[in-house]
Amino acid sequence: MTELLADPETWIAVAFVILLGVFGYVGVHRTVLNSLDKRRDRIKAELDEASRLKDEAAKLLAEYKARRATAEREAQDIIASARDEAERIAAEARAKLEDFVARRTKTAESKIALAEAQAVADVRSAAANAAVAAASTILSQSVKGEVADGLLGKGIAEVRAKLN
Repeated sequence: MTELLADPETWIAVAFVILLGVFGYVGVHRTVLNSLDKRRDRIKAELDEASRLKDEAAKLLAEYKARRATAEREAQDIIASARDEAERIAAEARAKLEDFVARRTKTAESKIALAEAQAVADVRSAAANAAVAAASTILSQSVKGEVADGLLGKGIAEVRAKLN
């Protein structure tokens, strides 16, 4: 047994047992267990918080995806309505242009018809004047006197009435 007391490992084992006894008496094991329990609770709370944040992020992501899809649909609707509006405006512009051209053509045709009528009237008037002048010259050379003046006035009046 002296051999056993001389061995340093024996004294280390005895010191270790005494140290464990002191730790047990002081309550170190309760402190260590409380510390481990607190750490476990803190880690569990962090995991719960992380899980909650993950769920919240997933909800936000789904909400933003839905908003994006809605915005894209609205943009497509706006583009389609703008395209339809542009086509409608272009069709109205074409119709107005065609109407404008038709009115201008009709106005030009009526002006041409009026000018033709005026030209015909001018030609008739010039022809009547020339006929009167010719008849006047011929009658004045062939018939003389008071009879000639009466015939001449009567003939000129008739020619003017018929030509105008």
